[in-house]
Amino acid sequence: MTPAEVTEVLALAQAAADHDGMAPLSEHVLLHVRYQGYGVPAGGPGSGRDLLGTVGEKIAGYAYLDSPTPRQAGLSGELVVHPDYRRRGLGRTLVREVVAAADGYPIGLWAHGDLPAAAGLAAAAGFERFRALWQMRRSLAGPLDQPVFPAGTTLRTFRPGRDEDEWVDLNRRAFARHPEQGAWTRHDLDLREREPWFDPRGFFIAERDGTMAGFHWTKVPGTADAPGAGEVYVVGVDPGEQGTGLGRALTLAGLRYLRDRGLAAALLYVDEDNVPAVRMYSGLGFTHTGTDAMYRPRVT
Repeated sequence: MTPAEVTEVLALAQAAADHDGMAPLSEHVLLHVRYQGYGVPAGGPGSGRDLLGTVGEKIAGYAYLDSPTPRQAGLSGELVVHPDYRRRGLGRTLVREVVAAADGYPIGLWAHGDLPAAAGLAAAAGFERFRALWQMRRSLAGPLDQPVFPAGTTLRTFRPGRDEDEWVDLNRRAFARHPEQGAWTRHDLDLREREPWFDPRGFFIAERDGTMAGFHWTKVPGTADAPGAGEVYVVGVDPGEQGTGLGRALTLAGLRYLRDRGLAAALLYVDEDNVPAVRMYSGLGFTHTGTDAMYRPRVT
């Protein structure tokens, strides 16, 4: 997209967020869009395609589709229509174009907040819900246990310019079965290090014998639709550390950091069917507060 188109798409997304009370595009897609406008190559591994729906000279709708990667069996996409141009069939047109652009690959479309209008569009386009991502939240005013780390484990913070490659490798192992997080590359990490919210002081690394064993990356001030809340951005542990309590200890360390920063609440996102993670977060006082849903073409 041209810089002018980038600006217009970002304004469209903000208008939809203001109207719906929910950001329509994920961080992944917003980074993809925004850095094009600064001349930063958005075409790194895992980058995708942009589709624009126009009415006259105005961009009234936007859709994104991931590019195929070896780690993903299918493609994911997202779309948004400006509130002033809804109920004109533009959403269904964008869905058709995204499906065509997938060129036969299985496809899933995210609906952030799973709003009734999105569910209605999915049904009208012949899509069915098959995956759910929970938002969970807890107050930071209540008690927080001291983190207890497995014997032989030390905690430090992320070192920009030194830790990137080892972290990407650990993240890939920790999320080997996760279609999005496990596909992150150095390019994905580099883009986030450019963001104004990035702060290595809240990016915790657990080590064993000098090797990364797990991490908890926090995000301050949190997401646009939850001002004043810090985020458990991502927690991951090496597969060999599962069951040792390392994930719980890392989560607590990050929560205590967010509380010390003066934040009133913490939120996180977790797949609904990730039962061990949901159980751990529930045990730490988190409750389910919202849902993002993914839809795919209905199997007939």
